[in-house]
Amino acid sequence: MKQKSISLMIALVAFLMVISPAMADHHKSLHDFTVNDIYGDSFDLAQLKGKKVLVVNTASKCGLTPQFEGLEKLYRSYSAENFVIIGFPANNFMNQEPGTNEEIIAFCEENYGVTFPMMEKISVKGDDIHPLYRWLTQKELNGVEDSEVGWNFQKYLIDENGKLVKYFSPRTNPMADEIVSWINE
Repeated sequence: MKQKSISLMIALVAFLMVISPAMADHHKSLHDFTVNDIYGDSFDLAQLKGKKVLVVNTASKCGLTPQFEGLEKLYRSYSAENFVIIGFPANNFMNQEPGTNEEIIAFCEENYGVTFPMMEKISVKGDDIHPLYRWLTQKELNGVEDSEVGWNFQKYLIDENGKLVKYFSPRTNPMADEIVSWINE
C-alpha cells in the first residue's frame, strides 16, 4: 500500500512538472487574450497581429485625463501604419473612474473625440487584477519585466507579435519621442 502511494505521488509530481509550464505560458502574448470592449462585445486581441499596440489604463477624473488628447492625436497620426491604442478604464486610483462604461465612452467622445478602441472598465492591480494586466506586469508571464501600475495612464508597448516591449510611466506624454520613434521603427 505504501509503495503504491509513493508511486502515485511520483506520477502526480511528474504530471505537474509537465503541465505547470504549459499552464504558466497560457497567455504567451497579447494575442492570446480576449477582452470585452466598452460596449460589452467580445474583442479578440488576436485581430491585432501585425500591429504595434499601446495599452493604457485610463480615468476620466484624473489630473492626467487631458492625455486623452495626446493619445487620440497619436492614434490618428499612426493608425494607418499598423498601430493601435487600446484604452482600459480603471478605478484603481482614488476613485478617479467612477462612471459606468456608458458614461466613460460618452465622456471620452464628447470631451476628447476619442476614436481609438476603449475596453470595458477593469482592475489593473490588486487581488482583482484583470488577467491581461497580470500578464503585462509579471515577468514570469510576459517574459520581459515586472512592473506595477503606478497610476492612471501608464503605457505598455506591445510589438507586432504580441510581445511586451516596454512600459512608460503615467506622466509620459503620449507623443514622446521615444514612443513615436518606436512606432516608426
